[in-house]
Amino acid sequence: MAFQSDKQHPIVPREKLDFGLNDSIPKYWFGGDPFRTRFFDAMSLIFPPGEKFFMVTVRDFRDQVTDPKLLQDIKDFNRQEAQHSMVHNQYNDLLRKQGMPVDELIAWLDNLLFAKYRSRFSRQYTLAITGALEHLTALGAHAMFDERDILGDAHPNVRAMYAWHAIEEVEHKGVAYDVMVDYAKVDYFRRVAALVHATFMFPWVIFKFANRMLKADGFSFWQRVKLNVKGLHWVLKPGGFLAPTHKHYIKYYKPGYHPWQEADQPGYEEWLAGFNRRQDPVEASESIRSALLAH
Repeated sequence: MAFQSDKQHPIVPREKLDFGLNDSIPKYWFGGDPFRTRFFDAMSLIFPPGEKFFMVTVRDFRDQVTDPKLLQDIKDFNRQEAQHSMVHNQYNDLLRKQGMPVDELIAWLDNLLFAKYRSRFSRQYTLAITGALEHLTALGAHAMFDERDILGDAHPNVRAMYAWHAIEEVEHKGVAYDVMVDYAKVDYFRRVAALVHATFMFPWVIFKFANRMLKADGFSFWQRVKLNVKGLHWVLKPGGFLAPTHKHYIKYYKPGYHPWQEADQPGYEEWLAGFNRRQDPVEASESIRSALLAH
């Protein structure tokens, strides 16, 4: 049955949130840096079709689930993912106004996930891909919430959107995994194979989308090469964006692993306290920054 931990965070769908995603947000909202901005913009484009894929692959096995707590967790997982899609679609409307090929890129990803993956792979394996991608997205919280203040140069409204999304990914990170192991009966080999698959597919799609947007911005091929070299250094360098994630990433390869074996999440309690004051996600995001920078 589902893994139980006294540190497990409750799944709380937070709806009708206002991030102020309007024209006041500058085109290159991440410190004026085109690569960093489009890197995160690419993730915003990926999330709506990706989260629909997550919900569908869990739904494949929903009728087999008998555990009342897991059934409620699936319901709350779906509500959270639906809200993520809604908010990222609001942000993606801003990208459309900038002339970004939003519909082209989302249609491409829809085709990859629903036409190709769903026709080529078993329902067990597509759920295993969801489990792997949920692991990778939950890792984002480890990258974003520490004293390095990796999003310090970002516009506070967009930073708040990603902070909220990361916090909720942490809350529901065990749901798809529980369905995958307990009901879909995905074995160790298939689980690990799906993570290897996702580890290459996810960044490939991000870079594909980011570079398509940089091209739409008017950057030449060689300008994009320079932006990517500098951007890759920011992502991969010691102390860079991905630096804190490797030790959490590799745990997925352990036999008997479960996401709730590591329940300590930097910034979670600070975000929750900030949000509970006035239900303001921007205030909650800034609460994390203030608390972690003070340590």
